[in-house]
Amino acid sequence: MNFVKILMCAVFLLCSIATTGLFAEEAKPPEAKAPEKAPEEKVTGSVTLGVFNKYVFRGYELSRGSFVVQPAITASYKGFSATYWGNVDSNAHDTQSYFPSAFDKDGMKWFNETDLTLSYTRAFDKLSLTGGYIYYNTKYTNETEELFISATYDILTKPTLAINQDITEYTGTYINLSFSHSIPVYKDVTLDLGASAGYFIGQNRYWKTYEESTGGYTGSKYKGFHDGMVKAGFTIPITKAISFQPVAQYWFPLSSDAKKKIGAVSYNPNGYLGTVFVGGANFVFSF
Repeated sequence: MNFVKILMCAVFLLCSIATTGLFAEEAKPPEAKAPEKAPEEKVTGSVTLGVFNKYVFRGYELSRGSFVVQPAITASYKGFSATYWGNVDSNAHDTQSYFPSAFDKDGMKWFNETDLTLSYTRAFDKLSLTGGYIYYNTKYTNETEELFISATYDILTKPTLAINQDITEYTGTYINLSFSHSIPVYKDVTLDLGASAGYFIGQNRYWKTYEESTGGYTGSKYKGFHDGMVKAGFTIPITKAISFQPVAQYWFPLSSDAKKKIGAVSYNPNGYLGTVFVGGANFVFSF
């Protein structure tokens, strides 16, 4: 009888211990997970050195019979960007839009332009909007400033519409529609294709066109379809941070007014546009 009592007590005690342990396990609160750290935002950017056989800006030839060196540096943080860009003409000669001889620089090496661009970009799903300011510190013509806005839609050809408004010296509006696409060709090497078309609207007296009857720039202000460009190149990674980008561009006028001459004089006060081939390469260090 005593044995039975002892056995029953032992069973009761074991059940109590097991039950207590079970409820203790069930009552134990779940371990809190450590909060995930948000990715650290840092300054990104690039340092670029470009070498080309010509400098062409919106179809205008700004060098001849030389090569140009174009250094640039860009830094970006939380959508804000700042870019410094420069141009060095190795052997300056006159063109229909560029007159180093007027500054006693004909046949000389000339660091003739530095531009500063400040911008902010905001993305909305596939749409990116950018607004900004450009200061053109040009030595071969009067300095000027622009405000701009652009919109890019992230589909196959990445169409980009940009509107630039000169606000100081050469008041006018330049509208450009461009497309670009990169095709993988081997490992990380890509074939980069692009095209663009520009339309210009001159707004102040500077843009009055040439009239043969008066022998001067007294006509209506220059406006119309202006410049076209197609290009092809490669991006060739050398390291994770350094790449080599050879490129070829073909520029051409988009209208008869853009290429118009009256005798030897350009109809457009900024110079007529011709067909121009530009070849060269960029060396890019990204950080």
